[in-house]
Amino acid sequence: MIMKTIVHKYGGTSVADPGRIKAVAKRVANSWRAGERVAVVVSAQSGETDRLIKLAQEMSREPDARDMDLLVATGEQASVALLSLALRGEGLETETFLGFQAGIFTDANHGRARIERIDPTAVRSALDAGRVAIVAGFQGTTGEGRVTTIGRGGSDTSAVALAAALKADRCEIFTDVEGVATADPRLCPDAKLLKCISYEEMMELADTGAKVLHARCVELAAKFKVPLVVRSSFTESPGTLVVPEERVLEGSVVTGISLTTGEAKVAIRKVPDKVGVTAAIFAPIAKAGIDVDLIIQNVSEDGYTDLTFTVPKNDLRRAMTLAEAAAREVKAGRVEAAGDIAKVSIVGLGMRSHAGVAHRMFAALAKEGIAIQMIGTSEIKVSIVVDIRHSERAVRILHSAFYL
Repeated sequence: MIMKTIVHKYGGTSVADPGRIKAVAKRVANSWRAGERVAVVVSAQSGETDRLIKLAQEMSREPDARDMDLLVATGEQASVALLSLALRGEGLETETFLGFQAGIFTDANHGRARIERIDPTAVRSALDAGRVAIVAGFQGTTGEGRVTTIGRGGSDTSAVALAAALKADRCEIFTDVEGVATADPRLCPDAKLLKCISYEEMMELADTGAKVLHARCVELAAKFKVPLVVRSSFTESPGTLVVPEERVLEGSVVTGISLTTGEAKVAIRKVPDKVGVTAAIFAPIAKAGIDVDLIIQNVSEDGYTDLTFTVPKNDLRRAMTLAEAAAREVKAGRVEAAGDIAKVSIVGLGMRSHAGVAHRMFAALAKEGIAIQMIGTSEIKVSIVVDIRHSERAVRILHSAFYL
């Protein structure tokens, strides 16, 4: 009989204390006893990474990125060892792997490295020998042997990449929620758990604020056709299956609604309406690695434009400095910033074949007196920027308007 290969991933809340680690060990042991070959990817215990970052900041105002990677990677190392001890208590044989031992090779962009390749030979050998392979998430190694970390949400990415390399039958992401819902249940008590969602919809939701999965891990799963399951480590709920679009039955026009309050708005006034000026403004921002999301350009009749765009709130100060320098270079007007905004997005495959979705969204908000500051669209998404004071109410209004 051919045994299925399964990758489990457990986040920080799932391994937060000895009781939770023992519960995870029992779940893994049940899968192994059911005849599955199990590789487990674990995060640091809840709060541990933040604690380590705080320690580093007490040592240095601007800690070196290489030292930071070496430090924060120890959080996952502790989780690996503790889970191994718990699984041995369940009578299972284990083999433990840090990122470099698991063959996870990344680029040298410390703090936000990208996985370049995985050599799964060592992990596969452990599985072939009947052992549970326990792998540290969030970390890898450069070709020169330096420890790197993959950034926030990196353990999800580690798990999916490992599942792809092992050609696993599925990758189960265990977290503190029961799956992917139509909206954040804390904002919409009537939000429904989705049984199934497409990779594309999940990527859009993750990219616009849904915190269930990291967008990079979904992108990898889609690329390598890794079946994903989002489940709770606290219950036996079957969770939400993330699959290719062709496996999603036709359903609602809008699948889900997301909210992010982590963006800020930058506006440059009286930008000369000339070819190449916009490129000159965004070049230094791009070079600094700052992600720009929504962009609006208002052209006036006097030969000038107002250029407005959003950036991550954490990057606002750097973006402002660069925008002010660029504005002086192109002889534009003043630069303004606003951090009191939020982005609300509706996502659904049904938007491709149904007209009037955006109008329905705008009309529902206008009826309740909520003004829209910016709009951005894709084939299956409409995003708007609103005043942060009205953002949670906007989510509830839209959740109701689209019968979710």
